Amino acid sequence: MNSRLIKLVRNKRGATAIEYGLIVALIVIVVVVGISALGGSTGGIWGNMTTKASTAMSVS
Repeated sequence: MNSRLIKLVRNKRGATAIEYGLIVALIVIVVVVGISALGGSTGGIWGNMTTKASTAMSVS
């Protein structure tokens, strides 16, 4: 029993996997925030283009 506990404490694979998981989670959060910010700013651009296209179509 003691030898298994010592092996478990000395095993670094679990810690490395957790570190990689945290890095991936951080990257996912940054990507989601970036897409949200970009999506909000481009929504206004598309709305503006739709208004201008509608105006141009009704003038013709």
